[in-house]
Amino acid sequence: MHFGRLPQCATLVHTAWHSERIRAFVARRMKRKKKALQKEHSSHYNVYVILMSDAVAKHRSVLRLNPKRDQLKPCVYVGMTGIPVVDRFENHKTGYKSAWVVRKCGVRLMPELFEHFNPMPFEAAVQMEAELAEDLRAAGYTVTGGH
Repeated sequence: MHFGRLPQCATLVHTAWHSERIRAFVARRMKRKKKALQKEHSSHYNVYVILMSDAVAKHRSVLRLNPKRDQLKPCVYVGMTGIPVVDRFENHKTGYKSAWVVRKCGVRLMPELFEHFNPMPFEAAVQMEAELAEDLRAAGYTVTGGH
């Protein structure tokens, strides 16, 4: 038996096969990256506002964040999501990736406060979530969320 080098034709076939495998691997990775970038830059993100029960205002952590709150204005939660807002509210209420305040005290969505902003790209939604929370807080609302 001879265990030396492979014949040149076998080496060429192996090299061509190996090159094709590498090319396919790189193409798959590039396709995944492109898809991720498109998703990130697409305008399918939303901000939302949830009306909370007045029980939220009894928590010290919430009161600490809202020292100038107007007791006549409602308590709200501000968030952002990449899924439909109604589905996100349901997730909060069922406990899936939920904020404890929404799970315990969330009443309903308040589309009149957020609908006109949506949809938007991810970066804009992150910024809008914080700005909307601060604007509502400045207007006297008791605000949770809005990271």
